[in-house]
Amino acid sequence: MRRIHRTRRDWAADLALFLFAACFAAVSSQSIPVAESLGPGWRAADQVAGGLGCAAVLLRRRAPVQLAVVLLLAGSVAHYLTGPAMVAVYTVAATRPWKATAWVAALVFGPLPLFLWQLPDMSEERAGSAVTYFALIAGAIGWGLFRRSRQQLITSLRERAELAEADAESRAERARMEAREEIAREMHDVLGHRLSLLSVHAGALEFNPGAPRAEIERAAGVMRESAHLALHDLREVIGVLRAGPGTGTGTGAGSAEGGERPQPELVDLPRLVAEARAAGGRIGLAGPPEGAAPPPLVGRTAYRIVQEALTNVRKHAPGAAADVRVTGSPGNGLTVEVRNTRPPGPDPARGPVPGPAESGGQGLIGLAERARLAGGELTALPAGGGFEVRAWLPWQG
Repeated sequence: MRRIHRTRRDWAADLALFLFAACFAAVSSQSIPVAESLGPGWRAADQVAGGLGCAAVLLRRRAPVQLAVVLLLAGSVAHYLTGPAMVAVYTVAATRPWKATAWVAALVFGPLPLFLWQLPDMSEERAGSAVTYFALIAGAIGWGLFRRSRQQLITSLRERAELAEADAESRAERARMEAREEIAREMHDVLGHRLSLLSVHAGALEFNPGAPRAEIERAAGVMRESAHLALHDLREVIGVLRAGPGTGTGTGAGSAEGGERPQPELVDLPRLVAEARAAGGRIGLAGPPEGAAPPPLVGRTAYRIVQEALTNVRKHAPGAAADVRVTGSPGNGLTVEVRNTRPPGPDPARGPVPGPAESGGQGLIGLAERARLAGGELTALPAGGGFEVRAWLPWQG
C-alpha cells in the first residue's frame, strides 16, 4: 500500500469526516429499524461494525474504491455503516476517475429496481429508511462530483495563471532583447558615421604631418565638429530610447522640439552627403525624388541605409568613390542604391592610405533587419571591383 503524505489540512479534513460518520451513526441509531427477532447481541455487533467503519474512514485516501465497496456491501446487513459509506462514496466521486465513480454508483443503485418492485409490500418505516439511504448516498456522490469539478476548475485556473505569468516573463524578456537590439542598432548607425569621420581625419593627420597649416586646421575643425555632433547624437538616441514609442519625432532636420533634434528622414540625405564630402569623400548623389515625401519610417530607414553604407565605404574602402541613388514614387516603393568603386592603391607621395577601422560585422545585418521591419528588403553584394548595397522599401500611394 502506497504511503500517503498528508498535510495539516488533510488531517483536519479526515478527522472532520470521521466525526461526521460517527455523529451520523449516533444520531440515526434510534431510527434504524431492526427486526425483533434479532437480539441485543446483533445490535451490539452492528454497533461495533459501525465503529470500525468510522475508523476506516481515516484510510479513505489510500484505497477509496476498495473501502467504498466493502462498506456498501457490509452496509446491506450492518445498519450503522451508512455514515462511513457516505464518506467513502464521496471520496471516490471527488478523487477518482469517472469510470470508478460509475462502477461504485452502479453498485449502490443496482438493487434500486428490486426495491421499487417490492415497495408496495414493505412497511412504511422500512420503505422510508430505504428511500432515505438511497437519497443520502446519491447526495454524497453528487457532492463529491461537485467537489471534483471545482478542484479541476481551480487547478485549470492555476495552470492558466502560471502559463500567463510565464508568458508575461517571456514577453518581458523579448522586450528587453528588442530594446537592447534597438540600442545597439541606433548606436552603430549614429555613432559609427561620426566616429568614422574622426578616424579618416585623424588618419590623414597621422600620415601627413607636414600638411599645410590651413589643411590641418580644417581637419581639426571637422574632427571637433564631428566629436560634438557624436555627443549630441548620443544624447539624442538615449533620449529617444528613454521616451519610448508614441513620442513625436518631427520631420526634417530643421525642426526640433524641446531643444532636441528630431530623427533624420529622407530630406536630410543631402546634409549627410555634404558631411561625407567635407571629410574628403568623393560622393555622388542622385535623388531623393522631389514631391511627395515617403512615410517617416521609410524615410528614416533609407537615411540609415545610406549613412551605414557610406560609413562602410570609409572603413573598408578608404579613398574609393561612391554613388548614392534614391528613386521611387508612391505606390512603386523607394529604391536606395549605394555603390563604391575599387579603393585606390597607396600613393608614395601622400604616404599609405589609412586602414579601415575595425568593425564587428553587424552593420549590414542591422540594415537588413531595419529594411525587413519597414516591410522591404536589402541586398549587399560585390559589384565591379567595389561593393553595392541595394534596398527596396514600400511606399504606399
